Amino acid sequence: MVNNNDQKILELKKQIEEKKSKLSKSQKFAPVTNCSIEVDGVRYNIQVLQKEQIITLLVKLNTYVIAAKDLDLLSEYKITGYNVMDWISDLKAKLDNLSRKEEEQKLKVMEAKLDQLLSNEKKVELELGEIENMLNE
Repeated sequence: MVNNNDQKILELKKQIEEKKSKLSKSQKFAPVTNCSIEVDGVRYNIQVLQKEQIITLLVKLNTYVIAAKDLDLLSEYKITGYNVMDWISDLKAKLDNLSRKEEEQKLKVMEAKLDQLLSNEKKVELELGEIENMLNE
């Protein structure tokens, strides 16, 4: 019975490792703008915004994009020195970055819980395997 649980735990840990490796391959946040945008008289540093604030800014900027398109001014429409589409691009990238960090944190918590659930015998077996691998390098 314990063996089945250990096997299931190891399978779940492998799935977590696969998800973590996919996350780490995703893009890092590399902004096009200077990350300091002023909208409606309020200045925002997009480097420190929370998820909800970023979403609110994206929605607001998108309404400006729709109006600029209707007026055929999108290519000329700048906010705080950058084209509005550059701001949207940076905000989306920052949102993706935050979402990736949240997912990484969730995976770490799950992995820690799984580690605690492993039987003592399996923990010893895994440690011995690691030591053996280090000696054979």
